Amino acid sequence: MDNRGACLSSTPIPNYSQNPILKPLTDSDMKKVLLLIPMLIAFQLLKAQDEAIFTHYLITPILINPAAAGFGDNFQVQFNARAQWTGFPDAPQTFGAMFNGPIANNFGIGIGVFSESAAQMNRFKGQLNWAFKFNLSDDVKMAAGFSAAYQQMNLDNSIIGGNFYQPGDRVVEDGLAGRQDFDASVGVFGSVRENTRFGLSFANLIQTRLDGVVTQNNQSALQFYTFFFGHQFDIDGLNFTLEPSIMARKIKDSPSQIDINLRAGFLDEQLITGISYRTLGALGVLLGARVSNFNVFYSYDVSFQRFQRFNTGSHEVSVLLNLKFGGRQTDVERGY
Repeated sequence: MDNRGACLSSTPIPNYSQNPILKPLTDSDMKKVLLLIPMLIAFQLLKAQDEAIFTHYLITPILINPAAAGFGDNFQVQFNARAQWTGFPDAPQTFGAMFNGPIANNFGIGIGVFSESAAQMNRFKGQLNWAFKFNLSDDVKMAAGFSAAYQQMNLDNSIIGGNFYQPGDRVVEDGLAGRQDFDASVGVFGSVRENTRFGLSFANLIQTRLDGVVTQNNQSALQFYTFFFGHQFDIDGLNFTLEPSIMARKIKDSPSQIDINLRAGFLDEQLITGISYRTLGALGVLLGARVSNFNVFYSYDVSFQRFQRFNTGSHEVSVLLNLKFGGRQTDVERGY
């Protein structure tokens, strides 16, 4: 017998009757644990910000930067939907609708609503963006923006009849009543000669609960950020564009992440495809098409982590409608 076997043979067998904490899980206990896992995962994801959920920021940068509101000369209406971890029980589903556009020559405004459900948890968010636009030169356009958001999280009433509810459970009852938060973010966004884009935003600046509960927060106001940089190359004679880009972000309740992206456009951007690699261990592909002012985009991504064995990947769809405001429609204004 090797040393490992000797150690095992000399280890005393626990007396479960005297130490109930070490008692093996029964089938009923195991069922509760398995039911609890998706709820815990759902809670962690619902706590994350929308900046860390949607991946179509290549198409609509307002998803990650409030300064992108009304950056071009078009009014833009967009709808986003994401199904995370399809095939996994009670997997998160997120929906968003946003409108943004210019006001006069120097201002942009945006308004959006988001809804998400996972297991028996629901989240609603309303957001207002405001941006000030200015030109550093004929080639360099800049914008500084601010956003304010109201968010509510709550448990579904159906949990009362579930396996985890016990009358008088304050945690569950507080969840049923809901939690309300107010938050704000700031950012800068810019373009150089309409083929280089860059942006930096800071989220969770003044996150405050509105239900009277005081939470301790010793974190720096600028700790959570999202940085983006991309440059578009025009391939002469082929009606083809290629845009490599990078995005780095650190968002509250989400792990730090770096995305390396490559987007290609064909036939004057009527067809779009792309690929993204994420340092968290995920790979995504993007397909899109534009017909006049109507755009539709679809992406599919899979993870290289072990959890991928329990789902069939994630799907995301974005639909955009650009309404002409005046002037020439540029590539940046088309939103990719």
